Amino acid sequence: MWWRAVIAGLVVAGVSQLADRYPRLGALLLTLPIVSIVAFVAVWNKEQDLPTVSRLARETLVLVPLGLPFFVPLAFSQRLGIGFWGSFALGVFLASITIGLWFWLGPQATE
Repeated sequence: MWWRAVIAGLVVAGVSQLADRYPRLGALLLTLPIVSIVAFVAVWNKEQDLPTVSRLARETLVLVPLGLPFFVPLAFSQRLGIGFWGSFALGVFLASITIGLWFWLGPQATE
């Protein structure tokens, strides 16, 4: 399904262009779950199985907040005196820790 990649690419390009002039509007577009919406529709069209979509939604509901630590170093990079790549790497590290702990210590996924 090539159209999913096209939509994701358009969202990234649109957000980066908009964020240059209007950071708040760029952030608004990032908060919209456009990729999630497209993924849910694609899974439904492929499987037509509500339990599969429901499991995907539950896992997403848990994992989205666990990924939020990624933004903390970027949001406070100027105050911390960290450059873009350093704060980006730290954010990836923090999100990896929270998500990794969930996969390690959280309930096991049922298939």
